[in-house]
Amino acid sequence: MNTLLNKKKEPIDKLAAASAGGRSLGAEALRRMVRSPVAIVGGVITLLFLLLAIFAPFLAPKDPQVRYLQDKVILGRGIIPGAQPGFPLGVDDFGRDFLSRLLIGAQQTLLVGVLATVIGVLLGALIGGLAGAFGGWVDTVLMRLVDVLLAFPSLLLAISIAALFAKPSQWTVIIAVSIIGVPIFARLLRGSMLAQREADHVLAATSLGVKRTTIVFRHMLPNSLGPVIVQATLTLATAILEAAALSFLGLGDPDPTRAEWGLMLGNASQHFLDIRPELAYYPAIAIIIVALGFTLLGESLREALDPKNRR
Repeated sequence: MNTLLNKKKEPIDKLAAASAGGRSLGAEALRRMVRSPVAIVGGVITLLFLLLAIFAPFLAPKDPQVRYLQDKVILGRGIIPGAQPGFPLGVDDFGRDFLSRLLIGAQQTLLVGVLATVIGVLLGALIGGLAGAFGGWVDTVLMRLVDVLLAFPSLLLAISIAALFAKPSQWTVIIAVSIIGVPIFARLLRGSMLAQREADHVLAATSLGVKRTTIVFRHMLPNSLGPVIVQATLTLATAILEAAALSFLGLGDPDPTRAEWGLMLGNASQHFLDIRPELAYYPAIAIIIVALGFTLLGESLREALDPKNRR
């Protein structure tokens, strides 16, 4: 009898051991990202940018607001001092240390990108969550609103929204960039939640009489946020680019004392490109590198979290 029981128990023990030794989706995704050169490059760029933005006030060699070489700037004769001892990247049109302003600009650029992305995620999640949870006429009305926003090219929509404000500021850029991300997150979360509505665990909870709010917040929503988080990483890159584009077009903060990469790029490229093109090159290169880092990290994260790629 015992021998028969042991023979039946052996396959079950082997199956349990194999399950215990398996990896969860998160652990498997992390393993693939660590082994991916693309993810490593994107992660390194993103980490360096975050550290630079956080510690920018301590890394800046000089006060970015002090006009150290204003007496040597002669715009009428096309003279803006370039690199020299004490000023590795030269100065801007006001005689301020350009390296210090570039470092401080990382902080402002990150602030704009993060706030715009967070606001877009929250509004999009609210719309997509309501549409996916209730369906019916609620879904129809909200998705038609989303379709209207998606009908416009993103940059054109951002320009239109920013132009509505009588006085441009940093917040007008944040609001404009965040709104163009709302329909993307709304559609994504709504699709994920509709798929969750047919999942076995949701159907089981419904058959047991669990309240709708409990099912939505404890079963459907947590399992639908994965794609939204990945998309937020990708949107952060585009948010930085679109904020820079608005500042370049003169729809950003008009305060000349604020150090922000998009504002620095727009001011230099429109007025001093023929005098000192480096004033436009440096912030442009910084924006491209940071956007590339977030894009590589987001794409790698999306591929790593895709269950189809598990081996």
